[in-house]
Amino acid sequence: MKIAYLLYPRFTALDVVGTFQVLAAAPGIQSVFVATSAGPVIDDTGLCPLQASARLGDVQSADVVIVPGSDCSCDPDPALVDWLRMVHPSTTWTLSVGTGSSYLAAAGALHGGTAATHWASAQRLNDAGVTYSAQRVVQNGKVLTSAGASAGIDLALTLLGLSHGPAVAQAVQLALEYDPQPPFDAGSPAKAPADIGELVRSYYAQRCS
Repeated sequence: MKIAYLLYPRFTALDVVGTFQVLAAAPGIQSVFVATSAGPVIDDTGLCPLQASARLGDVQSADVVIVPGSDCSCDPDPALVDWLRMVHPSTTWTLSVGTGSSYLAAAGALHGGTAATHWASAQRLNDAGVTYSAQRVVQNGKVLTSAGASAGIDLALTLLGLSHGPAVAQAVQLALEYDPQPPFDAGSPAKAPADIGELVRSYYAQRCS
């Protein structure tokens, strides 16, 4: 199974690394990191570049495409949207983590359906004609979308359950000891204290302003 990870400037590293770590543990996986040009691509912290091994034109098809999100609310890169439009019809599965769903919406992969995204980007998804869901992972045909960065691990395990079966997904989960027990119960706007919610909303409102 060939998996193409789409990289672009200011992507969120965990969106890529989290899904990669899960999926690379399964049998028969071939991974390729693709960007507008080969070489290092800087993440949204500026401190964690990942190496793109292929250019967009080098990858004409893939069984799975994964689009990470970003903390930047800039419009999707048209070159990446065009590439997604080209490869999506022939994928078995097309995935996005967090705000990567904005790329799928721009490429027409969501078809006005329901999708997950980072909670701070819910309105942006609605503005694109897609119904926002607060679920961790949403399946819409062959398209799987997830909430923010940590949900990418859930997304990858969901994909493994669909592609390799529940036993493989559970074996990988156990191998990674993925047994979340966070020290704070503040992982969603509904659970976080009001002042924390306002602080984080303010942070995202100022990005790319």
